[in-house]
Amino acid sequence: MPRRLVLALLLVMAAAPLSGQFGTRNGEWRSYAGEPGSTKYSPLDQINKENARNLRIAWRFKTDNFGLRPDYNMQVTPLMVSGVMYAQVGMRRSVVAIDPSTGELLWMWRMDEGKRGEVAPRLGSGRGVAHWSDGKGDDRILTITPGYQLVALNAKTGIPVASFGRNGIVDLKTEIDQPGIDLTTADIGINAPPAVGNNVVVIGAAHTPGAAPRTKENVKGYIRGYDVRTGKRLWIFHTIPQPGEFGNDTWERDSWSYTGNAGNWGAITIDEAANRVYLATEMATGDYYGGHRPGANLFTDCVVSLDLNTGKRYWYFQAIHHDIWDWDFGSPPILMDINVAGKPIKAVAVPSKQGWLYTFDRMSGEPVWPIVEKPVEKGNVPGEWYSPTQPFPTWPPPYERQGVSESDLIDWTPEIKAEALRIAGLHKIGPIFTPPIVAGAGGQAGTLMLPNATGGANWEGGAFDPETGVVYIFSTTNPTRLSLINDPARSNMDYIQGGGGGGEGAAARGAGPAESAAPAAPARGRLTLPPVTVFGLPLVKPPYGRITAINMNTGDHVWMQPVGETPDAIKNHERLKGVTIPKTGRGGRLGIMLTKTLLWGGERGPLVTVNGQQGSMFRSYDKATGEIVSEILLPANTTGVPMTYLVNNKQYIVVAVGAAGRPSELVALALP
Repeated sequence: MPRRLVLALLLVMAAAPLSGQFGTRNGEWRSYAGEPGSTKYSPLDQINKENARNLRIAWRFKTDNFGLRPDYNMQVTPLMVSGVMYAQVGMRRSVVAIDPSTGELLWMWRMDEGKRGEVAPRLGSGRGVAHWSDGKGDDRILTITPGYQLVALNAKTGIPVASFGRNGIVDLKTEIDQPGIDLTTADIGINAPPAVGNNVVVIGAAHTPGAAPRTKENVKGYIRGYDVRTGKRLWIFHTIPQPGEFGNDTWERDSWSYTGNAGNWGAITIDEAANRVYLATEMATGDYYGGHRPGANLFTDCVVSLDLNTGKRYWYFQAIHHDIWDWDFGSPPILMDINVAGKPIKAVAVPSKQGWLYTFDRMSGEPVWPIVEKPVEKGNVPGEWYSPTQPFPTWPPPYERQGVSESDLIDWTPEIKAEALRIAGLHKIGPIFTPPIVAGAGGQAGTLMLPNATGGANWEGGAFDPETGVVYIFSTTNPTRLSLINDPARSNMDYIQGGGGGGEGAAARGAGPAESAAPAAPARGRLTLPPVTVFGLPLVKPPYGRITAINMNTGDHVWMQPVGETPDAIKNHERLKGVTIPKTGRGGRLGIMLTKTLLWGGERGPLVTVNGQQGSMFRSYDKATGEIVSEILLPANTTGVPMTYLVNNKQYIVVAVGAAGRPSELVALALP
């Protein structure tokens, strides 16, 4: 890393005062991302650069028996409030209270939802719970079940609060302004936590992933606010506007009436001081084909600011007009107070799958740096509607590679380079927003897309240090292929995704707008497509997983570091004998967390063997330089966002881990 950038960040870290508004307080971790502003920052420093290498496992909380079968991908981030830890665990999404110093179970609550839970679109343990207190002894834990029911529990006993909803439960499939939806099978749920602020609990919505929906019709993912004391619905925000509402005209041919999805499936952010909630929404039904929903499709792929008490919309920004790439928002917006060119700004920044950090004045909605509309390529898929332009943030620079060109392809040997060029030549490639194609159109197997539909950044989001004004974002570099087919046996949509292919060797998932008239013949049925790997190697150059540090007072990138060592499958590849390979890092999903001087994160991918023990590395990094400070072998991959707290004058770091064949557990780290 350039010496001047390291020096610049060290000076920022030394001079910048701590903002009193964001970051955790009193050694607790009271919200999913530390506090309602989603910074994932704690000022604790008992564990620091001098002693982090001495960390040891303090306790382990195993979850094998919380459900009919083990969970191997527990994505939870626990809370620690008033000396008690709270988490969702197991396939039934049980709620547990844990002694944070020993890992002892204090109480457990579970609901058997029968078929409703079994057919839910978002299964598994969930990503966390919410906490609320009136400050007078009424302390509650709020959780959402797999079957989409909001439950309020007494934080001391785990017993449902009888005065909330109906005996402690609000059925979220009711009061959703969609009469007649099936309470058992309706395709709506969520595994993100509730968001709580100023006595209001805000609930998002998620659906079955939509690469190949069975129908173009689906449940709409409206966002709602509830009274945290009674469970009464206070407001609802129609992410697909109804007749007479602003934005309804962006759904042409009455597509608003049957199109669904458009929820907020990631975590939701609240600014309690301003009494506002910030949404980051998803796309509508059909991830890669939008011919059944012509128009720009407000409020999909939007950052939206609402009044916390009434749901009144203050402002919005649409990041993608008519999304056909599945580049919806998954990361929670991050609140930050920054100073740009001498001007103090109360900002909100949203990491994205496509590698941009969308940054706004959170009160006015004005971009902190210009975002410009630029012309993009119009595709030729029959019946599709294309926006002639898309928004391009001008600053900060992207933290992830965008689009695929020949210069992106691996070239470690002449043989590998030639094969990479051959594979790329079988596909349509181009800059960001290159549209999908029908499989076989023009003799091409599909469109290569980078970042892919999982990012870039995803639900784990970023972390912001309010002391230095620096935000840190993990992202993955892994192209995928979009190959549309027509398959009436699978869907009533004209086109669905027919073939993926991950670049890391794993299956991945005019004057104005107008419909296209394409000459390509529809591809039908399931496809046999060429690989999107080069002799089993990734198609594009590394790093495949990285953390980027961005100074939000200037927008400059401070440093970038690959995350994880080069996988053995690359290091030991038969075609790379004698070839020097740069550190590639590892892709996947990775959550990060900040303390006073350190950044914390694990890694994903195949487990490593160290001194005869298999596991996955969990590391700390110097926030100023990105250099590794410490690493410890955990029993499995990190699957949730880490958190930290202080109890009995001792700091702990806790993270969820799991892997194939290794049931999920919470692992707590502390100094000896």
